[in-house]
Amino acid sequence: MSETLGTMFWDRVEKSGGGPAQMFKRHSAWTTLTWREVGEIVREVALGLIALGRQPGDAVALLSTSRAEWVQADFAIFSAGCITVPVYPTYPPDLIAYVVNDSGARTIIVEDPGQLAKVLEVRDKTPGLEHIIVMTGYEATQPPKMVLTWEMLRRVGRDNAARHAGTLAARLAGTKPDDLASIVYTSGTTGPPKGVMQTHGNHIAAQKNSESAAPCEEGWVHLLFLPLAHSFARLESFLGVYRGLCTAFAENLDKVGDNLKEVRPHFICSVPRVFEKVYAKILAGVEAGSPTKKKIFNWAIGVGREVSRHQQRGQPLPAALRLKRAIAHKLVFSKLHAALGGRLQWAISGGAPLSRDIAEFFHAAGILILEGYGLTETCPAGTFNRPTRFKFGSVGQPLDNVEIKIAADGEILIRGANVAKGYLKQPEATAEVFEPSGWFHSGDIGRLDEDGFLFITDRKKDLIVTAGGMNIAPQNIENLLKADPFISQVMVYGDRKPYPVALITVNPDELSKFARDHGILTTDPAVVVKHPKVVERIGRTVEEKNSQLQSYAKIKKFTVLPVDFSQEGGELTPTLKVKRKIVSNKYMSTIEELYR
Repeated sequence: MSETLGTMFWDRVEKSGGGPAQMFKRHSAWTTLTWREVGEIVREVALGLIALGRQPGDAVALLSTSRAEWVQADFAIFSAGCITVPVYPTYPPDLIAYVVNDSGARTIIVEDPGQLAKVLEVRDKTPGLEHIIVMTGYEATQPPKMVLTWEMLRRVGRDNAARHAGTLAARLAGTKPDDLASIVYTSGTTGPPKGVMQTHGNHIAAQKNSESAAPCEEGWVHLLFLPLAHSFARLESFLGVYRGLCTAFAENLDKVGDNLKEVRPHFICSVPRVFEKVYAKILAGVEAGSPTKKKIFNWAIGVGREVSRHQQRGQPLPAALRLKRAIAHKLVFSKLHAALGGRLQWAISGGAPLSRDIAEFFHAAGILILEGYGLTETCPAGTFNRPTRFKFGSVGQPLDNVEIKIAADGEILIRGANVAKGYLKQPEATAEVFEPSGWFHSGDIGRLDEDGFLFITDRKKDLIVTAGGMNIAPQNIENLLKADPFISQVMVYGDRKPYPVALITVNPDELSKFARDHGILTTDPAVVVKHPKVVERIGRTVEEKNSQLQSYAKIKKFTVLPVDFSQEGGELTPTLKVKRKIVSNKYMSTIEELYR
């Protein structure tokens, strides 16, 4: 039988049967399901989809936050020979209708009544949609017509097991590695999303290519909290099946801190924003501490940085340094390790660039953050820093069987069996970035160093070209500024302008503490951010970071915005990257003011 995502799952059920597969919190207690139990659910859902009339190659959409049922549904869809179409839970009704229609989905599985309401709102715009399945919190009216609950779908599967068991086995055996497994719509910072056509073979290749890069043992626990509609979290969920890990699902992003302590993961995958927040919280705590506490912390970080330098160079630690490290861990770093569960071997960062300062800070504290790189179009593995071979500031070396080259204009090109087929129904867009020779044009600018480590310098489309014709990479400047825990988000602007300017948002906790300490009486954030003391505080950071930049890249002017960027406000993508176009349009009058 060919290797597909369906056969990968059933091989794991057979191999690890009674071992832990999934953990999730229901009614404030953690529940664990074994591989055999998850297999039972997947079988029922797959049989239910077949009984509802889903044919091989039919698209089934998934609209939900990350939870155990998401992954169960995903493997049930593969097992039934169908194609999974993930939809971001933050999408508004019109965008959901667009994805359903573009992909031709006949069934959509939604999380709860809130998501159901969005689908029903555009019901008349999705004529091809036949069934909506609701995972939780919904009581269906009897007899079910179009809307079924998750339990009903499983019951339909059980009731039709004898009739359709042969069909399920035939579909599983009949799916080929080159068949489409998923159509993933890129969250994109511009324009309507494009459907990336990913095959079973693409994903299996991504798992095999990563095998030697991220050593983990069967039975390890990882805490999944990123959106499964994004290919990075999907890679993580497939890794759980491929390696026989136990996937614990965080309750939500706000509860990640509690969940880390409860499930004690061996590793986590995250976007930089989460690490930035932890870093800001630690530094704020140190600032608020006594002078003695500050002194001890700074000493410990100094020791940690020395240890880190030895490890980066692959040198053994001298006995005296080993002793100092043990003391630093006991006095300072053990608290951070305990907050992350106490079992963390390493963490993976992806989805956007991680500031080098932050990576080095965590490593000094004894936590290795490994940065990787890839795109939805590469499912999404391309390069990775290994626990034994890493360089901070880089996104690592190419994975096994992946080729990377830099084009004449600096663009990163990627080739390998993990590269997707192209964009659904968009031959022009496909031809633009997928070469017939197999090279995919990433749209990112980068360089390879003498050891084959890839450094990303910017997005091709995000490059700012000043009126003086100088090229500026805004993300580098933004990351420099965000290393200050007082600052939350930054967007640098300056295309075809004489100099770059910055829109800056402030960390709300830090702002209210600063206002208290400096006797700023008003609590209105719009007034507080304009207070001379706040502007002066941010101005100091801008000045300090400007000293590290070429003259043409220095931030000449900035403004502090009263509210942070958010997904709800439309300024952030689901992976918490800034949507430059939207922010620029929203604050155009503010930007123009900076150039007067």
